[in-house]
Amino acid sequence: MTAPSTHLADRLATRLGIEYKWIVAVVFVLGLFIDIMDTTIVNVAIPTLASEFKVTGTGIEWLVLGYLLSLAVWIPASGWIGDKFGAKRTFLFALFIFTVASVLCGTATSLGQMIAFRILQGVGGGMLTPVGTAMLFRAFPPQERARASTVLIIPTVIAPALGPIVGGLLIDHTSWRWIFYVNVPIGLVGFIFGALFLKESKEATAGKFDVPGFLLSGIGLAGVLYALSQAPDHGWLSPSVLLTGLGGLALFALLVVVETRVEQPMLAFRLYRERMFRNSNTINTLSYGSFAAFLFLIPQFLQIMLGYSALDSGLATFPQALGIILVSRIVGRLYHTVGPRRLVTFGLITCSLCSLPMAFISLDVSSWTIRALMLGRGLSMAFAFVPLQAATYANITPSDTGRASAIFSTQRQVSAALGVAILSTVYISLSKHAGGGDNSIDDRLTGFHWAFLGSVVLMFVGGIVAHIVLRDSDAASTMHPQPTRG
Repeated sequence: MTAPSTHLADRLATRLGIEYKWIVAVVFVLGLFIDIMDTTIVNVAIPTLASEFKVTGTGIEWLVLGYLLSLAVWIPASGWIGDKFGAKRTFLFALFIFTVASVLCGTATSLGQMIAFRILQGVGGGMLTPVGTAMLFRAFPPQERARASTVLIIPTVIAPALGPIVGGLLIDHTSWRWIFYVNVPIGLVGFIFGALFLKESKEATAGKFDVPGFLLSGIGLAGVLYALSQAPDHGWLSPSVLLTGLGGLALFALLVVVETRVEQPMLAFRLYRERMFRNSNTINTLSYGSFAAFLFLIPQFLQIMLGYSALDSGLATFPQALGIILVSRIVGRLYHTVGPRRLVTFGLITCSLCSLPMAFISLDVSSWTIRALMLGRGLSMAFAFVPLQAATYANITPSDTGRASAIFSTQRQVSAALGVAILSTVYISLSKHAGGGDNSIDDRLTGFHWAFLGSVVLMFVGGIVAHIVLRDSDAASTMHPQPTRG
């Protein structure tokens, strides 16, 4: 009788002297990196693309909206798809679709084609993050979730920081088409590596496809995200914003009713009964809403008010990513002894204090002052983001990890859109009315000041909430090293 052959991943891990979980981490980082970086690169390229396709109205915004709405449909469904068809198969499918759509975007000859290909990109992008996160947290045991969270930090922070830099270089020195082609080599490497070395995993509890949940979550989330994206420019009381926003909220309310009565729902809202998952998501909503809004505001401030190029703007904000990387591993070690409550509270409050000077900054500010503030933000945020990632899934079972990741990603997408929408509205409103409506430089500076202050308040409130509701005992399984079994 012959001995069973080992999986190719096990043989690779043995040869390289690494554990399988790090193979999962490599594939996940590659996929998530291009997904996140693509968004910031495209944002930088919007003026160039509008000129290329000779668009003078608002049609160019659908390059962003089409992708955003596609994400809204596929993020909630990703948990069930990964559980039913296998996490490896789903992740590779998503990465393949995203990479192919990137090639198609680079070859587009009209705005209509570009929008269609961006929607296709959203199909892949909507599943990459939730399914990849589920794979990662299943590969790492609970007591190593803090180490897994330091892996998540890499694409989450570096990708949006590199996006403006890479986008500025490509647009200035090559062709706009390369902002999409740059995804291809990374996507291909990730796909081939994952196809060869990832192990497949399915969940027997996936159940049947929840059609009502899919329709209600997809349409409802799309409506809410569309309203939030349009509100700053068109006004919160405009008919299109009210109709889609209130309609989306109504569908979400109906979704909660329907999903709590389904045996295997698309979005398992029962997971909110678990205290750590519920409280961590609440804090994530505040902190990530502030984080996304600040990342949206700071490039505009640097380019509109200080005259920075897209490349210079990216270089000025990059120290934030550097700061997070510098201390994330240290925080991962502290997590086991200090616990998430004190780390998250310290991180969010310190980050808000490092951001506060932006609410009073003048137009003659030195670029080194900007870099120093961004570095301080990065150093602080690592103390919050690493523990939050580790603690959120502390008491989630492997069978529920896929659905928990889908909920987490859905809520984070909404919180980012909400933060950007609210603080953009603050900026637009005050820049128009601060000095009598002439929209002067002083008016716009006032608008930025108040918008930055709003970001500070959101982050500070998140720190206070963390101090009040987080309990280290709820994250005990992720804090204390447990003996490994042979």
